[in-house]
Amino acid sequence: MSRRLRAVTLASSVAGAVIVALDGTVLTVAQPRLQRELDASYAQVQWTSTGYLIAVASLLVFAGRLGDLPHGLLRGRRPLGHRRLFADPYLTRFPTGLFDGAFDPRTRLRTDPKTVDAHIGRPELVLVSHSHWDHLSDVPHIAKTTGARVVGTETTYHLLVSLGVDAGQISVVKGGEVLDFGGITVEVVPSLHSRNKSCSYFAPGTLHDRPARTPRTIADLPEGDTLAFQVTAGAGGPSAFLMGASDFSERAVSGLRPDLAMVAVPTSTSTPRYVPRLLRALGTPGVVVPVHWDDFELPLTGSPVPDPAADLDAFLAQVREVSPATRVVRPDYRTVYDSEMRPAQR
Repeated sequence: MSRRLRAVTLASSVAGAVIVALDGTVLTVAQPRLQRELDASYAQVQWTSTGYLIAVASLLVFAGRLGDLPHGLLRGRRPLGHRRLFADPYLTRFPTGLFDGAFDPRTRLRTDPKTVDAHIGRPELVLVSHSHWDHLSDVPHIAKTTGARVVGTETTYHLLVSLGVDAGQISVVKGGEVLDFGGITVEVVPSLHSRNKSCSYFAPGTLHDRPARTPRTIADLPEGDTLAFQVTAGAGGPSAFLMGASDFSERAVSGLRPDLAMVAVPTSTSTPRYVPRLLRALGTPGVVVPVHWDDFELPLTGSPVPDPAADLDAFLAQVREVSPATRVVRPDYRTVYDSEMRPAQR
């Protein structure tokens, strides 16, 4: 539930309680005069209070049932139910030498269908922030086996088509689009890729046509421009801001005001005042979830191991300093969370 919707709900509840209390007080004050003018006994006058309480109680049950209905249904939209969306799903997690000082751009691309299938279920949407291997390499298998729609850049489109994905499954975006996928609203935000201490990054470049040959190595997957996404469930429902790299366009994110922000942890200081500028531009979200801070070449079977270049503790300290009211959730691989990033009951 968004902060605006929570405020409206609270105000409505308080107003309703005040009106109910006021009505009861007015009736109590009026009863002596009713008794005199109607020449009624005390027991007969008490039936006015009893009748009032019966009416309130019966309507309370009906109103409570209305409150249990999905708010989307009350607005003329079908309830969302349980629906699945992925952002940059990377489950195979193969070694490239990135975290042990032996990085090899010639590392072959691979997908482990058994590992991927164990986690994906039946997603409707796959959002791809950019086309590096740790964001894209499992997407072809997911798209081809589930029929999920993929949202990404033109570069992502050309790479996926080259890797066998049906072009009709891919929605090409540039940033600025607001798309409605049957009650799930995706706002596409133009963004930037994070930079290392030399202010550069691996495999820059974009594609404007299919590559000459099918991609085989991680170097065959250029960045291809970077996006962020704000996803909102239902009309006025909870919203989440999703990043796939630790840089951003301050003008592009200003005013988004998500309930939850999944923020990439930087591995260098090339982007000055990254955390305070981002959180203030987003309106200090109620919940911040650090992402892209682990060694993503280790399997998902254990607990997350921090990337030595990502100072997670310093990042968390900056979040708390900039926005003390923000709740920070450090996720792990095996916990299922609800829409407010609290461990869900399973």
